[in-house]
Amino acid sequence: MSEDAEGPPAEVSAVPVLREPRDGVPDPIMTPAQLGRAVEAFAGGTGPVGVDAERASGYRYSQRAYLVQLRRAGSGTALIDPIGIPDLSAVGAALGDAEWILHAANQDLPCLAEVGLHPPRLFDTELAGRLLGDDRVALGTMVEQHLGVRLEKGHSAADWSTRPLPHDWLVYAALDVELLVALRQALAAELESTGKIGWAEQEFEAVRTAPPPVPREDPWRRTSGIHVVRNRRQLAAVRALWYARDRYAAERDIAPGRLLPDSAIIAAARANPRRPADLIELPVFGGPRQRRQTSRWFAAIADARALTEDELPPITGGGDPVPPASRWRDRAPEAADRLARCRAAVAGLSQQHQVLGQNLLASDVLRTLAWSPPQPPSEDAIRATLTRLGARPWQVDLTSAALAEALNQ
Repeated sequence: MSEDAEGPPAEVSAVPVLREPRDGVPDPIMTPAQLGRAVEAFAGGTGPVGVDAERASGYRYSQRAYLVQLRRAGSGTALIDPIGIPDLSAVGAALGDAEWILHAANQDLPCLAEVGLHPPRLFDTELAGRLLGDDRVALGTMVEQHLGVRLEKGHSAADWSTRPLPHDWLVYAALDVELLVALRQALAAELESTGKIGWAEQEFEAVRTAPPPVPREDPWRRTSGIHVVRNRRQLAAVRALWYARDRYAAERDIAPGRLLPDSAIIAAARANPRRPADLIELPVFGGPRQRRQTSRWFAAIADARALTEDELPPITGGGDPVPPASRWRDRAPEAADRLARCRAAVAGLSQQHQVLGQNLLASDVLRTLAWSPPQPPSEDAIRATLTRLGARPWQVDLTSAALAEALNQ
């Protein structure tokens, strides 16, 4: 960062920066023979293994892994390119029952499972930080806070489907697992000293064994800017364009937003163009890339226009039996009051135990409880409800009494 010519020099951090892995940057493993040697190395290593994966979110439609990084004492670091060797189950077998250390494991476990990697035990450094009350849990921030070292970062949003991968990207990827074992040890010690290690073990196991997410009903309703769409006919056009874009994106393995931004979908739905020529007069659709797809987008709009009234989507979706909390004050003021009291109770416990409120009890669990509490809302009934909604035992133990008091006011 350059100095401000009109002010004092920018403060320089005294924290040392780790710019390269201690053992250098290994070449990516790209062949079965290279993978075999890595498997032997990991089988001969000891202790837990740091694991990470790089995807191409924002560039590709799929959420597959384009690079898998592992580091273990006695084995060193491996950067595995799963494009040419998509079955990495031999790596998992070589690791045996070793604990896997990941940062924000819920983001990486699905793509690791696709290549045959399933952790037998898990330690999630991001989740550990949240349970310790850290409000900034990016890997670089946590390494600096808990280990006193800064990581050279900067390529998290890169297109990891690029081949060959640039050297500085490989440096970034190797650094992501360089200090995971050390960070795990520091966090585990803090969890032990604060009496939270049992909480963490329950949370880690819940992440490790979580089933695949249920496909979202009406995913097109998450189109950015859809709140300005005022009638069902326009909503039908949004839906038709969203699905047309999604199919095209899946065919080309390109992130949908790179093919057609949400803002263009909303603009076309509201304009309701009657001819292809009218469509290309709209912003975005007149560009050279979009003009080549005019027939695709206009066909979707025409299909929506041809629907009968009975076929049009409702103004609001019906998938979630609990409406968004922002609507409660007008629709169900008593429920809104219950939710406010429950949130206050959780906030108090969050401060008392120095754990982030979202990790103390998930917001959707709290919202569902407040919308339809058991009758009467006794502590035992609330414990049963929280358990049914997926709360872990430590969360139930910590919150049920306070929530019973809040709901009985």
